[in-house]
Amino acid sequence: MESAANRLETVQANVARMCKPARRKPSDVTLIAVSKTHPAERIEPLLKAGHRVFGENRVQEAQGKWPALRDMYPDTELHLIGQLQSNKADEAVELFDVIHALDRVSLLKALVKAMDKAGRKVPCFIQVNIGDEDQKGGCAIAQLPEFIEQVRGADIPIAGLMCLPPSGTEPAPFFAFLAKLAADNGLSGLSMGMSGDYETAVQLGATHIRVGTALFGERG
Repeated sequence: MESAANRLETVQANVARMCKPARRKPSDVTLIAVSKTHPAERIEPLLKAGHRVFGENRVQEAQGKWPALRDMYPDTELHLIGQLQSNKADEAVELFDVIHALDRVSLLKALVKAMDKAGRKVPCFIQVNIGDEDQKGGCAIAQLPEFIEQVRGADIPIAGLMCLPPSGTEPAPFFAFLAKLAADNGLSGLSMGMSGDYETAVQLGATHIRVGTALFGERG
């Protein structure tokens, strides 16, 4: 309990510190505690410490632990931050409050159907393949304006843009580029930054940071 609360306090203090020179308010930044691979007993101390925004990578894993946790903490907000297969769209729309990896037309169509069926609109971040990496998901930069228009035309709320910079590189230029792409396309939400680089992301305008290790510690 104490250790989770201390870690949370440290991350929040770091966010506040980085907001100052950027002339931003800490409340402008949503801290998503990435609870993927962690069991309910590791998540509960953060809930008890008052944190309410969490992120999961896989629909099936989230289905196994979050319904019970949400019974106890009904004000929890759940974000899907991993790649989503089109055939899991129904379950994702039922369970999650925000989806971070909308990146292709086939998934857009599946989400439109799922949201119509569920009678709820789930805001989605459009994932951008910011480093133009073959092995990574994300909409190609050249196709982004067209894809944004398709999402808008489908009447799905766009939360903003999301990216994962290439590993082993300085993330700042990629974060700055994502911010420019968002501004160029009339979007304000920026899902960027993880445990190793969230401070840089906050400086460069992140509205949502996805932090796991800094809150939960190293995985066993």
